Amino acid sequence: MAYRLLPGSKAPDFTLPDSAGNNVSLGSLTGDEGRSTVLYFYPAASTPGCTKQACDFRDSLASLQAAGYNVLGVSPDPVAKLAKFADAEGLTFPLLSDADHSVAEAYGAWGEKKNYGKTYQGLIRSTFVIGPDGLVTLAQYNVRATGHVAKLRRDLNLD
Repeated sequence: MAYRLLPGSKAPDFTLPDSAGNNVSLGSLTGDEGRSTVLYFYPAASTPGCTKQACDFRDSLASLQAAGYNVLGVSPDPVAKLAKFADAEGLTFPLLSDADHSVAEAYGAWGEKKNYGKTYQGLIRSTFVIGPDGLVTLAQYNVRATGHVAKLRRDLNLD
């Protein structure tokens, strides 16, 4: 079994390019006016499940921000694909490119997957909530794209 983060773990810091090519680091967001960060990993931009999940985050963004949460999406897609995805879906939160999947690995969100009887290495749809102190407060692995944001909101007592 791959390494997994648990609540109370120090969140691995990172710096990744966003869909506009600007570098975004977790360290610059933690401690940001007492805000927490929702960091979610998704396999591929512009696929049905990932689009549904991203649009759910987009539609909940104002209320998440009002409750003190930043949202960051991370995938192994290149910056250009993320830019096209953000533009097509009107996504207003940062989408980060983890092309070598090193950040996903650090979070335990990269590992063995099975699809139609084949085993391969890939991104495990996962979500983390990181407090202003840089500690993981919630770690969810193998989440479902549909309904995930609603479940996350319930888990954070926002509904």
